Amino acid sequence: MSAQSLKPGWKMVKFGEVVKNANLVERDPEGNGVERIVGLEHIDPGNLHIRRWNSPEDGTSFTRKFVMGQTLFGKRRAYQRKVAYAEFEGICSGDILAFEPKDNNILLPELLPFICQTDAFFDHALGTSAGSLSPRTSWKALKDFEFPLPPIEEQKRIAEILWAADEAVEQYEFTHKSAVQLLGAIRDSEICSKNYPWLKLGDVLLSIVAGKSVVGVNTPAETSGFGVLKISAVGPNGFEPGENKRLINPSNFISQYRVKKDSLLITRCNTTELVGRVCLTHQDQPNLMLCDKTLELVLDESKVNKLFIFEAFRSRSLRTQIMGCATGTGGAMKNISQQDIRSLSVPVPTLEKQDEIANKALAIGKRIRNIDKGLRLLRSLAKHLSDDLIY
Repeated sequence: MSAQSLKPGWKMVKFGEVVKNANLVERDPEGNGVERIVGLEHIDPGNLHIRRWNSPEDGTSFTRKFVMGQTLFGKRRAYQRKVAYAEFEGICSGDILAFEPKDNNILLPELLPFICQTDAFFDHALGTSAGSLSPRTSWKALKDFEFPLPPIEEQKRIAEILWAADEAVEQYEFTHKSAVQLLGAIRDSEICSKNYPWLKLGDVLLSIVAGKSVVGVNTPAETSGFGVLKISAVGPNGFEPGENKRLINPSNFISQYRVKKDSLLITRCNTTELVGRVCLTHQDQPNLMLCDKTLELVLDESKVNKLFIFEAFRSRSLRTQIMGCATGTGGAMKNISQQDIRSLSVPVPTLEKQDEIANKALAIGKRIRNIDKGLRLLRSLAKHLSDDLIY
């Protein structure tokens, strides 16, 4: 940005002219009453609030102290975009820089974190980072970053708007968290109630359809081609049809393994947390087929509601059972066999009760998706506001 294009009263400054890197040291946090130890892993990308930390009792080698009102910036792997506003004092990693204005009458502390969240600041941090595996920038490099500084009264107005937008995002995130917790409680208490009869999954299954391993290239099949699902097609938020490999030879496509609408899929093989993950498909995918690591559970719907069983699979009870029978050691892939899947115990109340609970879970799931959509819009709006107001 040139001086000619600056807004009236604004001026271009270097970061180091108005900001200092506070190198406070605390070598005895427990003895001096410091209660929170913050590492890079505790700062969430795009979130100015620190919600997690360690305790001094856990032990730490960190000695850098930060205080309320400072802006914390992760200098290692700056592409992760980790910036936080300190709402308490604590000790932090040496890979976190603690910034504060040199003069609060020139730069408002409440505006500083938003400046550090701008694309321009991150671009500068990335451009000055060194190292291949774990690139780091430095205070020496960051203090040369140039940005437009508004008059202090304008800073107050901008900060008030941006913190209001941040509060709106926080409220949506709280609502989202509450809805997710409610759905989890329904899975663990209403669906997996001890008051219901529990049967082996095999007693309510008509069949398990196992796909086949075929050679494919690691690019998705277009609508005119044929593909085989990756394990990742059974995604954390539902079925991901784009997660497939295009078949090199279309004649290898086996139509009996094609992905059909309203299928309940489960991963047979994956990492510890993802083995036994389930999803429901919502439309036919006539050009995609199951792989040997994704199975379709064909339920006897005269006995069970498919959505009810789907939610049961996402409960702690079923996850515990799956982890108990999954084979594999260390960080290797875990596996569950078809026999293990058939042996899982599932709750089977009356169909009427299953329908009632499934509809409740469906409504909450829809609410969560709507909140997700609103949250994405709010975050986008907050980002645009920051870009427009600061630059």
